[in-house]
Amino acid sequence: MLDADVAIIGAGAAGLSLAHRLSSGAAGRRTPSVVLLTAPPGPLRPPRRTWCFWEAGSGVYDRALTASWQRLRVRGKEGSSTESRIAPLRYKMLCSDDFEELVHHDLAGRASVRVTEAVVDSVEGLSGGGAQVHGSTAAGASVDVRARWVFDSRPLEALPAARTTLLQHFHGWFVRTDRPAFDRDVVDLMDFRTPQPARGLSFGYVLPTGRRTALVEYTEFSAAPLTAHQYDAALRHYTGDVLGLGAFEVTARETGAIPMTDAVFARQTGEAIFRIGTAGGATRPSTGYTFAAVQRQTRAVAAAFRAGRRPAPPPAHSVRSRAMDAVLLRALATGRIDGADFFSDLFERVPAERLLRFLDGRTRLREDLSVGLHTPVLPMLRTAAELPWLPRRPSAEI
Repeated sequence: MLDADVAIIGAGAAGLSLAHRLSSGAAGRRTPSVVLLTAPPGPLRPPRRTWCFWEAGSGVYDRALTASWQRLRVRGKEGSSTESRIAPLRYKMLCSDDFEELVHHDLAGRASVRVTEAVVDSVEGLSGGGAQVHGSTAAGASVDVRARWVFDSRPLEALPAARTTLLQHFHGWFVRTDRPAFDRDVVDLMDFRTPQPARGLSFGYVLPTGRRTALVEYTEFSAAPLTAHQYDAALRHYTGDVLGLGAFEVTARETGAIPMTDAVFARQTGEAIFRIGTAGGATRPSTGYTFAAVQRQTRAVAAAFRAGRRPAPPPAHSVRSRAMDAVLLRALATGRIDGADFFSDLFERVPAERLLRFLDGRTRLREDLSVGLHTPVLPMLRTAAELPWLPRRPSAEI
């Protein structure tokens, strides 16, 4: 039996971020003991992936960044483009392998954290307070952890009931071209010169890391993912017919699907058991961005520990932000708005720095209203009026 102040289940973005923050307390203050439970190598470990986020100035994980930019571009369906400088913000690209290496390097020098490989089978609250985690190693040996608090970041098997659920699904190629083909100073955040689905939207996404290297992705917001053949066909069309890259080598691939839903995620499942990360509602429903909200969530938990407060994770997004997201998701799912035109117009009409703060839930009501006036008002109002009458239905397994 292992005993600790905190048990963290899962060593993805949320689990590692929380372990990192809890173990880096200020001098003179007690640092909680932590057991970080990570899945053994195999199918339970998440695949390599790329996280992007924006923030002002330097950040905790800048040492692991692949690249960062201060210029973003959005291209409309017909090829018109809006290019913006986002100072004082920077758009940052972080690969999971580099993030994990940085955090594990830091944790290795901190005696308060113990990393243990185990598959977690169950978590139960204890009558005297705290909780116990039951798991097993790859060899079948039992692993039990008793902790005052448990933070669970494992993906949910099924989404909570929702009125609207779309998927942001994508497939990307890391490419190396034979000739200089990219402007390394500009991210193509959304390039809508892709075939658009009947409901939802699709776009290309280009993160240049050099004149001849970039991550190029095809992304859709729609009800269901594509086949591997369809993703490859979409990327061949985008890299060849749209971008005209010429000859290139694919050096790596990534794929994924992010639920975009107005479901309400439970952040607490027991007196001492909490959910964090995507499982705790950190993913922004309207955009799929998660990493920045994970940092806010884990920073708040660590601050509560240092202040001697109950370390319940706060909501990752405000009630107002979630309400606006619910309207947008429903309008996209019903086809009442053209998704490509919606986002193109927003980036054309609203200063990019303000729009990014809006998408991060960091604008005031006055700014939210000014952004709303640049959307298709009547379809959005009609959608907002019907939402309270729509039932929440169980979602399929993730």
